[in-house]
Amino acid sequence: MKTNPIVPWMGGKRRLVSQLVKKMPEHQCYVELFAGGAALFFMREEASKVEVINDFNGELVNLYRVVQNHLEEFIRQFKWALVSRQMFDWLKNASTDLMTDIQRATRFYYLQQLAFGGKTSGQSFGTATTARPINLLRIEEQLSEAHLRLSGVTVEHLEWDKCLLKYDRPHTFFYADPPYWKLAGYGVDFGIEQYEKLAELMQTCQGKVMLSINDHPDIRAIYKDFNIDETKLSYTVGRNTKSREKKQELIITNY
Repeated sequence: MKTNPIVPWMGGKRRLVSQLVKKMPEHQCYVELFAGGAALFFMREEASKVEVINDFNGELVNLYRVVQNHLEEFIRQFKWALVSRQMFDWLKNASTDLMTDIQRATRFYYLQQLAFGGKTSGQSFGTATTARPINLLRIEEQLSEAHLRLSGVTVEHLEWDKCLLKYDRPHTFFYADPPYWKLAGYGVDFGIEQYEKLAELMQTCQGKVMLSINDHPDIRAIYKDFNIDETKLSYTVGRNTKSREKKQELIITNY
């Protein structure tokens, strides 16, 4: 069942989904190693027999699990919520130590919906002159669709390589959407050795892997032995015209 991602995410692939779907091979088990906003998972037409979404961000994983299992209580948290810079800053600075999983999910969802550029680190309150802010009283419809889409899906909180090895079978398709190389704002340390390790596992694993990544000479060198397709994509993080120009994206496969 096709639906929309439930949170904005830096580097999200909403506009690339149609191209990614065309390149997906036959499979029984579908695994997203770096789920993030999980645009491909949510927006493709048909679900796979077995589905896994994984991310190392514990707050994101908690949100997916809460929407999957406690949607009614989650939505109730927003009954008296306001969209305001003051509440954004208050939640951003609030300690999560004594929060329940549902309260943590509420905080994370609120911040992601209102943060500039869908960033998870260095967040600032987003303002726009071309769109209205989210209406927190009307989120039930979209989240109900996501709740149904997540039914029966395994939500993992593993390092990407451990997730790959755990689900590696000849009938598994892995989609890898790691942080863009040399682009800040993800809030994680993802060094060049991680891309090299992914290339090694793409060579040796049983399953089929599709990787989407920004075009960079370092990336082309690491994945030179794989099939590489090019596509153009406008990056949305940035207030100036130059940062919003169309830039080349690579879709790399081991099949």
